[in-house]
This record gives sequence, C-alpha cells and structure tokens, in this order.
Amino acid sequence: MTAKLRKCPICGKPRVEQHTPFCSLRCRDRDLVKWLDDGYAVPGPPVPPDDPEED
Repeated sequence: MTAKLRKCPICGKPRVEQHTPFCSLRCRDRDLVKWLDDGYAVPGPPVPPDDPEED
C-alpha cells in the first residue's frame, strides 16, 4: 500500500509533520499573513448597495 504524499498548499513542496499542512515555518507564516490581510474570503450573500434616497 502506497501512501499518497500531499504537498504544501503554498509552495508545493512535500509536507513536514511539524508544520502540517505546510512544509516549513515560512510557508505557515505566509498563510497566516494572507488570512490577516483578508487574502481569503468565505463566499456569502451579496451585500445590498447603499441607497441614500431611502433615508
């Protein structure tokens, strides 16, 4: 039985157990920065546009 090697989602190198799912601390930190900078988004319903005439 051959285990499928999974790759780091940031750079594509093989994962390291210590930093799973990443290959290194650098890739793990890059992912964290992307989250903190709103680089990822969860889809949701569209926001209605502001209409100042309704006030």
